[in-house]
Amino acid sequence: MPATRVFGQNLFGTQAGAAPSGKVSVWRYLISALVIAIGIVYAIPNLYPPDPALQIQVDNATNAQGDEFRIGDSFVAQSAGLLSQEGVEIKEAQRISSGALIRLYNSEDQLRAKTIMEQRLNPAGRDRQFVVALNLAETTPLWLRKIGARPMTLGLDLAGGIHFVLQVDMTEAIKNQLDDQSAKILTLLRDESIRYVAALNEVIDRSFFVYFSSESDQSTAYSILSEQYGQPEFEIAEIDNEKGLAVQVTITDARLREIEDVAIEQNLTGLRSRVNELNVSEPLVQRQGRTRVIVDLPGVQDSAEAKRIIGKFATLEFHLVAKPETHPSQIEILPYKGRDVQVNKHIIVSGDNVINAVPGIDPDTGLPEARITLDRSGGDRLHDATKNEIGHQMAIIFIEQKPVIVTSVVDGERVEETRIVPERRLISVATIQAALGYNSRVTGLNQAEARELSLLLRAGALAAPMYFVEERTVGASLGAENIDRGVLAVTIGFFLVLAFMLVYYKVFGFVANIALALNLVILVAVMSILGATLTLPGIAGIVLTVGMAVDANVLIFSRIREELKHSAPHVAIPAGYNRAFLTILDANVTTLFVALILLTIGSGPIAGFAVTLSIGIVTSMFTAIYVSRGLIHLVYGNRRTDKVWI
Repeated sequence: MPATRVFGQNLFGTQAGAAPSGKVSVWRYLISALVIAIGIVYAIPNLYPPDPALQIQVDNATNAQGDEFRIGDSFVAQSAGLLSQEGVEIKEAQRISSGALIRLYNSEDQLRAKTIMEQRLNPAGRDRQFVVALNLAETTPLWLRKIGARPMTLGLDLAGGIHFVLQVDMTEAIKNQLDDQSAKILTLLRDESIRYVAALNEVIDRSFFVYFSSESDQSTAYSILSEQYGQPEFEIAEIDNEKGLAVQVTITDARLREIEDVAIEQNLTGLRSRVNELNVSEPLVQRQGRTRVIVDLPGVQDSAEAKRIIGKFATLEFHLVAKPETHPSQIEILPYKGRDVQVNKHIIVSGDNVINAVPGIDPDTGLPEARITLDRSGGDRLHDATKNEIGHQMAIIFIEQKPVIVTSVVDGERVEETRIVPERRLISVATIQAALGYNSRVTGLNQAEARELSLLLRAGALAAPMYFVEERTVGASLGAENIDRGVLAVTIGFFLVLAFMLVYYKVFGFVANIALALNLVILVAVMSILGATLTLPGIAGIVLTVGMAVDANVLIFSRIREELKHSAPHVAIPAGYNRAFLTILDANVTTLFVALILLTIGSGPIAGFAVTLSIGIVTSMFTAIYVSRGLIHLVYGNRRTDKVWI
């Protein structure tokens, strides 16, 4: 393309020596310089990839003898020496606040080192004393970490790790809700002196049936229940079936959806707490559809350990042992140490009321125990229930939800269905010595049971049981390959665009290339500052951002060429930027809206793509319009020229 020649004029002024009409304000240069400087500083940590590492820490706050034990320098040195003897090359071994951190050179050595240390520190047949976990140790310089500069977090597809899909058993959640309501309904009927046939009462699907021996009792119960438990939560109806006269209490569709939403949200909270026990960086725990939850654990390769912690769904219930006058319908019989114990079904407190639980050692017996701290509501209820029961016995029931595969034949075909079966067992029956309160102890456990019980109680109870329906492991080597291919794609696309712009637009293309490079730097910096997770679809979003940034410059430069056909350069260049701005704004804002919609309703790969695309749209507009215009002014705005290369 031939150069446009202009003699005797300043590009941004009407006459030589006159004030430039398109002059860029100093404050705009200052803003651009500040943004670019911050972007460079916060993008630098991404040049320091984390080291594959092994983190070792004591599994219990105390050892079996009850003495405090901490990992020291000698332990770190011995661990590093053992790995070196086994042929594992050590980059660095150091003691950190939580234990030992051994940095390695590659993920293969990392997996070998974990196997070696597990076998040495936790021999088979003994309770586990140490936690040996895979980790990624940051290498960012200290001065950058002090200002909060850290590299982007890599997603599951780039860092490797484990992907789980869990199915929430809504049938059990609905049954639990009906069981709770049925107890209240029966209490209300007893308070109103209405006789019902307790042996026939039952829960079927979404309904609870209360049976009566006379029409008058049925009619009276219907009136009371309609007033107390009617719409919008329940539908009340009088029925007469083969079992007799009954009042049917059915959960409405609106209430059913509310139960599902609450159950999912509570389960998400509990799962996030359990995932935190794995010390995973940037785990993903989110809802998928109506009844499923997905869990992504980047960097984790031990799926058995992850499933053990995530997949064990259990809680506790505190009950009084039944007294002789307790009604038979309120008694549950459970075995305990070779005898049957009658437990009052009334729950005093449950795992929902636990705010902290830690394993420990009973100072009197030297045996493991779980020390439990209750919230205010639970502590008050436990105190009220035990202050007048000194000398009586209290039972603690451990409830574990276990998935069981049930096989049946439907229309001649074998069908397998997963059902959740609760397993209830007594773990403690003790005499109440004094009124209990916020702090309690659970004894009669071995060390592993005390540890796991404490973990589950800290994580919180689940509103509904869940079971695994999908498990996928992404190897660390595959993650590294994805990173290499993604970087290669960005690099090839970036340099092809640079070459095209430089050849086709000359000096203006060179300026556009500088703005494009700064766009990538600022994009990476913003993602690092926000703590966004980079995924493989996110890399695709970066590639698309590069194309959109170039598109903005092409629109501007094409507009300038059109303006140069009938205007002088000092008029054409500012006009090109000004008149292309609305077109660029319209195109980018509409794309940004789509990206935000994807980010809001999407999950997994879609969300990863939407994050980088959203940020990239904003940064590309800043560099294509703001930075590019300032650079053009630096090149042409303050000197006499007779050529504009575009």
